[in-house]
Amino acid sequence: MSELESLHFSVGILGISGGSLLLLVTNYADSPGGDIFPHTALGILLLIISALLSYAGIRRSLSHTQLLSSLCLTVSALWCGLGLVHILVGQEVLTPEELRSSLVPGLAAFTLALLLIGIVALSVEKAVLCVIALSISLACAHQIAGLSATGFGQSATAANYLFVCLVGIYFGFGRLLSFITHGKVEPPGTGLKREAALKKAQNYHCNDIVLVGLVMNLLSASVLACPVIGVVPQLFTGHVPWLWTAGVFQLAVCLLSFRAGDTLAATFYGFTALLRFAEGYSALLHFYSIKPISPVPFPTVFSVLFFILALFSCQKSLLEGLYQLFFVAYCIAIAARPQGFFHGGTQGVQAAIFVVSAGMLFVTAFNMVSTRKILTGQGYFKALATRINGVTLRPHDKDLHAPHLGYSKYADAELLGHACSVLAAFAITATVGDRSPLSVLILPWVVVAGGVLHLLCGSVAFSRGKTFESTAFILYGVMWTVWGLTRYGGLYGETRGFNVAVGIISFILFNCLVTVAALFVNLAWFLYAITFQLILISFLLDAIGALPYGYDIGVTIIFGLVSFYCFLAHIFNSTFQVPQIPMGKPLVKSNGVGGDKDICPHEPARKATSVRKIAEIMKNGGICGMPTDTVYVLVAACNRPDAVVKAYKVKKQAEDRPMSLWISSIKQLDPVRHLLSPLLLDFMQAAWPSSISMVILRGPWMDPFGLGEAAKHIGTPQSIAIRNPDCAVATHLINLVGPIAVTSANPTGEADTTHHNQVYAKLGDKVDGVLCDGPSPENIASTVVDCTKIETGHIGFFRVGLIPKSKVFQIFEEVQKRHTRGQVNSAFEDDLSDTQRDTSLFLHEVPTEQQSGMPSDAPIYPKEQQKGVQMASAEPKGQENHDIKNILRSKIPLPMLVCLIKCAIAVAHPIRHTSIVPFRNFLKFLKILATSKLLTH
Repeated sequence: MSELESLHFSVGILGISGGSLLLLVTNYADSPGGDIFPHTALGILLLIISALLSYAGIRRSLSHTQLLSSLCLTVSALWCGLGLVHILVGQEVLTPEELRSSLVPGLAAFTLALLLIGIVALSVEKAVLCVIALSISLACAHQIAGLSATGFGQSATAANYLFVCLVGIYFGFGRLLSFITHGKVEPPGTGLKREAALKKAQNYHCNDIVLVGLVMNLLSASVLACPVIGVVPQLFTGHVPWLWTAGVFQLAVCLLSFRAGDTLAATFYGFTALLRFAEGYSALLHFYSIKPISPVPFPTVFSVLFFILALFSCQKSLLEGLYQLFFVAYCIAIAARPQGFFHGGTQGVQAAIFVVSAGMLFVTAFNMVSTRKILTGQGYFKALATRINGVTLRPHDKDLHAPHLGYSKYADAELLGHACSVLAAFAITATVGDRSPLSVLILPWVVVAGGVLHLLCGSVAFSRGKTFESTAFILYGVMWTVWGLTRYGGLYGETRGFNVAVGIISFILFNCLVTVAALFVNLAWFLYAITFQLILISFLLDAIGALPYGYDIGVTIIFGLVSFYCFLAHIFNSTFQVPQIPMGKPLVKSNGVGGDKDICPHEPARKATSVRKIAEIMKNGGICGMPTDTVYVLVAACNRPDAVVKAYKVKKQAEDRPMSLWISSIKQLDPVRHLLSPLLLDFMQAAWPSSISMVILRGPWMDPFGLGEAAKHIGTPQSIAIRNPDCAVATHLINLVGPIAVTSANPTGEADTTHHNQVYAKLGDKVDGVLCDGPSPENIASTVVDCTKIETGHIGFFRVGLIPKSKVFQIFEEVQKRHTRGQVNSAFEDDLSDTQRDTSLFLHEVPTEQQSGMPSDAPIYPKEQQKGVQMASAEPKGQENHDIKNILRSKIPLPMLVCLIKCAIAVAHPIRHTSIVPFRNFLKFLKILATSKLLTH
């Protein structure tokens, strides 16, 4: 587990401990709320702690830590609802006498939910999570008892929270201390067991956030079932915090399910979030003494959508499909009576949903964290589909939600977007008549389904790079919200006039652009946009008081049917590869994405045959898109100058963003290494392969690469950037083709390309091939280092990218130190061996290493030095022989002589040795001379 995950774990546990400490102090007061904290202050503090726990839970959910994220988010929802209820009491929206009826349904739901999570944690030996979950569950149960008998329940509630606080503080601070000390200090019992590789592989593809969605279903069912069994008198304003808390958390579950790639779960919890807001809206009207009336035929449409979703959810498991059928029955119960959520039949169905939600919570949580599995009917749908002739299921792999333009970690949200259009369209077919617009349950369906969920779908589509779909959903979401609030929220009033008409005309003009763009997508999207234009016209006619009778109902039904067809087509086509429900071809053809023109080869980068195919295209003068260790790039072979010129023209290269030269390894510079600085070559060898580009001076070293006249398009007239990428695919391709000319795979001035689908989408048929490797590992470009003055010991930076400055400086300093100590690049080993051979030839009469007993290039040790001095002083005075051979043999120590010869050779060959070599050998000569007695002779 990484240090960052350990920190999030600490934040979650300490957050639970902080909330427990707050409730511990509160429950030691004489009455609930007590005199220590006013209701409003207590509620605000609980909301702050709830937000902290939500952050920790979501962060842990993204790292696939199922049980802790579920526990944090469940406790966060508990304290969020509890805090909102206390705020309502503090602001006198609720009376203290209503506190019990407000708290009991929510506390009962969380008592059961946390009990189940604690049992599952116990079954997989997660002691800390088990203790915390069971203790908070008992605290909620005792708090329910304390609302009836203060003396009995409050002290027990405080004792449970005290236990949670002590365990959480010890474990949380233990993990925090381990994070701060990088694991060097770890109190006993606070270590986290690493998950086995097998278990991680089994559960990695689980959408662990669905546990929180099930808890929220349990919460809303408890609130609506309590009146029917007599626990509370009726549904009223005090239940709104619990219902809307469930709605907000289920919207978060919807969004995180899109991130997990689970479209069906995201759509289901988007539907249930819509129900939660409608239930809360109905309860809120009780505060204004308004009795809500549900439009009888409309919820039937919702039940049809739920039924189709339940049918296709059976591909996950039969239990999942059967569970969603209870919500079909719930929608039918709402449609059967105008009382809607206040009717006994509706509340009875919610009692059944409470029971099955508890069972689903236990089964899902257990299967998610345990190696043993409870049977859920998984695989039956696939087995049935394989037996039907002509039916092929679509594989659920990473390419299922691959976007056409751009990349994100979210699945496609068009399914939920079209479903929300169906709900909003059929909702406004309901007539208000003489009743107050607020009393008819149309506002939540139009504003939440047509507005909020459309905006969510538009945001997800935008993150996937689907510009058209995101524009349409966001525009329609804004329109549904504005129209719902004005017409059904009481803002419209009795006025009809020019001001409202002007706003609607602006929406009509925007939708004209969407309709034109839909011509390039497909027929279904065009019909979807043009029928919404008819709805906008009905809004305009209604604003100016010229709406024909029945026109608005007719066009909204048409739009609803088109939206339903799009919903059905998306859910069917995402499940089956064959057959497909047709969406129609584009009405206007184009040369880019969406047109009929054949695109260039798109080959998977992980296959060697694909890399060879792209290499052949480049050898024949083609230019291709290629993945790297940063973003996608456009490449051309250097030995094909025509391809380099083509890449330059395609890119419309700006002068401040010149093309660069890439190699697969430093060995490709062997033919020209004598023309480059040894210090530079050492720096290259130490820094590469990596995301570091080095700008060096132009020179004759570029001639052997075959660029010819195309060399002027690479780099500037004075310098050129060269790089060895840290990417196996890119390195293999360069090995096959040779050095390549590289530029970013996007038109000048646009954002970097981070997905292979973007290459063709941005450059069109100007590229001859694309190596596909999905999303870029990094969305940050390389670091560009100025090495033009490296011989002076200085480097600079043109751009700081993926590799920070500190890392580059560290590498360069290590290279400089090696040069200072006399260590030379391995590329010069042949030169050094030649030097040693020259030295041995020159000193053919000098004793060898074996004869002298010491290496020829080693410094003289003191003992050896004294022995040599004694041999020199043993000769009789006056018999000095001025013959050079005798001087070499007898009076100059051997290492000193070797230093002089090396210095001379280095000066004679300055190109093949570093500039520090002559100076270093000269210093060694002076050192030996100072320690010898040669000067006395």
